[in-house]
Amino acid sequence: MRIIELNQETKNNILENLLKRSPNQYKEYEDRVNQIIEDVKELGDAAVFDYTKKFDKIELSPSNILVTEEEIQEAYEKIDKEVLSVIKKAIKNIREYHEKQKQYSWFDSQPNGIILGQKVTPIEAVGVYVPGGKAAYPSSVLMNVIPAKVAGVTRIAMTTPPSKDGKVYEGTLVAAHEAGVTEIYKVGGAQAIAALAHGTKSIKKVDKIVGPGNIYVALAKKAVYGHVSIDSIAGPSEILVLADETANPRFVAADLLSQAEHDELASAILITTSKELAYQVAKEVDEFIKVLSRKEILTKSIDNYGYILIGKDLEEAIDTANEIASEHLEIVTKDAFQVMTKIKNAGAIFIGEYSSEPLGDYFAGPNHVLPTNGTAKFFSPLSVDDFIKKSSIISYSKEALQPVYKDIVKFATAEGLTAHANSIAVRFEGNQEVE
Repeated sequence: MRIIELNQETKNNILENLLKRSPNQYKEYEDRVNQIIEDVKELGDAAVFDYTKKFDKIELSPSNILVTEEEIQEAYEKIDKEVLSVIKKAIKNIREYHEKQKQYSWFDSQPNGIILGQKVTPIEAVGVYVPGGKAAYPSSVLMNVIPAKVAGVTRIAMTTPPSKDGKVYEGTLVAAHEAGVTEIYKVGGAQAIAALAHGTKSIKKVDKIVGPGNIYVALAKKAVYGHVSIDSIAGPSEILVLADETANPRFVAADLLSQAEHDELASAILITTSKELAYQVAKEVDEFIKVLSRKEILTKSIDNYGYILIGKDLEEAIDTANEIASEHLEIVTKDAFQVMTKIKNAGAIFIGEYSSEPLGDYFAGPNHVLPTNGTAKFFSPLSVDDFIKKSSIISYSKEALQPVYKDIVKFATAEGLTAHANSIAVRFEGNQEVE
């Protein structure tokens, strides 16, 4: 890994390099994605089936696009029973964590006849996209579906690309069934996003689409935003480890590579105050890459977006971490909880040497759908909040409105909106008491 002395110039160069990975930089794909969306919008199922045949080499039809109960049962028979047990344990942890995020309607009643409040309502229908292709992600199913279920969403439609035999990976199917998905469609790519957003004969329209995917999926979600809501435009995965001389270099190297193996665009960054640790970690990374299975992806990721940055002190390291605003941030320092209080921007924060990032990916409970590409400065992890809507409640009695109605009339008139003013004033026509 590249070892770089940290200063303002190197920091700016790294930030610029990382931002190149954003889906917003891949505008050459937008025309193709927009064409797919328009075709699905106009032709419905026919376009979905044609694009699936073109991209996935699978013949879809109304009779086989929907996963059947028999296919789900077959998945239960095929899945490793120990894996099933782990999925169930993970579901329990994820559900318990997200149940603490639930919000409830509230009302504030005052003696003068004013009632103000907020009504919380779950979104009715959510589409969950689950990647296929290079790898299968049952964990992604759990993280997207469970907060929706906790929020009270009644219809959860999942789409995922089929494998070459036209089936869906058994772990994905079992995870979906255990989490409470109501329907599963064997379709992926931009055509799946378009179908969820606009609806076809086979796939009914949803109100919100969540879940990660490749560049076509990311740009399709961006394009349909406004027709439906979306969670975010996800970029490549990233990890940042903030460490001092007390950190175990072997642990740090392993954690950096845990995210670098996702794809060639993933970033892995160590910021440390210790030169000795920096060189030890670089050595351990090289040794791990020799024996890990995704060697080619790991090598490209580390070569392109892997950095070891040496800061002059912990404050500089923390400031740099806040500027990068990483998706995953591990703190492995002497006073890790104290350092955590100074972190302003991060998707998920892992504290201490036994809080490795994959703990959050699979099992601990907090959501692993996190803001990427610096968007942790203004976005949050996926949560129950993403699956609810809030309506304001306003109720005034005549007695409550009477003392303030002239103020409202005056305000509306000042804005030149006489119909607004009249809507209030008409209720007190001829009422001499208030003149």
